Amino acid sequence: MPEPSSATASPKLRSRAARLLSLALALVLASLAALVLGFMLFAAGIERQETRLDRAADGIVVLTGGAERIADATQLLASGRGQRLLITGVHPDTTLEEIGRRVAVERQQLECCADIGRSALNTRGNAIETAHWARDRGFRSLIIVTSSWHMPRALVELGRALPDVELVPYPVVTDRMRAAPWWSSPSTSRLLFVEYLKLLAAYVPFRPGPAVTADAH
Repeated sequence: MPEPSSATASPKLRSRAARLLSLALALVLASLAALVLGFMLFAAGIERQETRLDRAADGIVVLTGGAERIADATQLLASGRGQRLLITGVHPDTTLEEIGRRVAVERQQLECCADIGRSALNTRGNAIETAHWARDRGFRSLIIVTSSWHMPRALVELGRALPDVELVPYPVVTDRMRAAPWWSSPSTSRLLFVEYLKLLAAYVPFRPGPAVTADAH
């Protein structure tokens, strides 16, 4: 049987390459469309008005990153919403006394019922630190305090570290989220898109890089 000539094979190869290129392009476009749609849904779901918390939990956890978060968390503690408060991700040099000077809560309330976690390096580390704290105290429910745009990722990380603990979100709405729609501000849009990418990465169970300081092990 005669071999196909190079002149005959060449158009077939070009046709196959064109089909593969078209398929690859279609997959890229579909992926970009899914990414954009996912981001729009993520941004639309971020709370822009703080909601009233009508229940209590065993403990309260606040992830550092803004003074408003700590202020709200200490007020929840003062109002009896939890037995103890964990402030996770605190700078190694920051003391409970310094934190107390920044928030409107009695010093005795912090001294008796607040704990500082200094080992977390990122949100994954916050989850690890929180898991140790909650398990040591036998807590089965936690109120989670963090910024509204950070809450989805925090719940993913905490849910993985504490699958048997009920997590009650208390999103803190920052001024930039209240002021105007996110799409009207380039800086807010950039913040949310980067956070959305971090949220997607949070679904990957194993990631490189440390989550807590070496002395935490």
